[in-house]
Amino acid sequence: MPCALFTHTSCLAHDPGPGHPESPQRLRAVLDALRHEAFASLVHHEAPRAGREQLARVHAPELIAHLFENAPESGELRVDADTVMSSGSLDAALRAAGAVTAAVSGVLAGAFDRAFCAVRPPGHHATRDQAMGFCFFNNVAVGAAQALAQGIERVAVVDFDVHHGNGTQDIFWNDSRVLYASTHQWPLYPGTGARSETGAGNIVNAPLPPGAGASEFRTAYTDTIVPALDAFQPQLVLISAGFDAHRLDPLANLNLDDADYDWVTTQLIAVAQRHARGRVVSSLEGGYSLTALRQASAAHVAALMGTSLTPD
Repeated sequence: MPCALFTHTSCLAHDPGPGHPESPQRLRAVLDALRHEAFASLVHHEAPRAGREQLARVHAPELIAHLFENAPESGELRVDADTVMSSGSLDAALRAAGAVTAAVSGVLAGAFDRAFCAVRPPGHHATRDQAMGFCFFNNVAVGAAQALAQGIERVAVVDFDVHHGNGTQDIFWNDSRVLYASTHQWPLYPGTGARSETGAGNIVNAPLPPGAGASEFRTAYTDTIVPALDAFQPQLVLISAGFDAHRLDPLANLNLDDADYDWVTTQLIAVAQRHARGRVVSSLEGGYSLTALRQASAAHVAALMGTSLTPD
């Protein structure tokens, strides 16, 4: 089955301002990498906008109304110290969440087995009632809720961004239908993600110390996360694909390389093949070195396609 790519030019119009690390250049770097002939078979889809009813499955009405009603027509709206809305931000955020919902629906309909959503702004820090950490709506959470609405009983969300996905954890804290599993640097923003944070038994955190690299990362998956996924037996695997645990990233202190993203993607595909008919949807989260983004996202998407660009 083909692998799908969901994106939209509106995701380039979100502009948090000069010098902000979550810049449009991030997405341009990813899309440039995916123009290589190795990705010629990717089936391209234009991301639709998520509807309010889809957002309301995971977000408080007050948050949705605040972002819709206060989105600037010019200038900026500062949501918090790090999270800034420009005139293009609302449509970009709706397209980002809409990409994941459309990809989930496509996978469940059998149109394709796997999909990558090349979108921004990212989403995994957005909680049920708060936009934060560069994120407005929680794209992967909206996608997981879409799967549940379509009759899927068990959804796994695996997050390998260097920052813990506090928003996804918050949204599904007491929802045993969703397993949230994360590797992330500890301590680091946003300060959540301790092993002791387990929700309703459906939260699995595997924090990594500053300076950790391939050995610690892979051990966390083989010893902790993959066994938890196998015990849960997900019918769909979603990935919060942040590439800021890469050794080149300027905002954190882990030391992964491109081969690690190839490896972890292959591990998650194997879980999906065992339990979920191979169904995987991945969405871009963080990653702030343009070089690392190009290389690591290419390795990740190649693995989703069943090929490899990196020696292990």
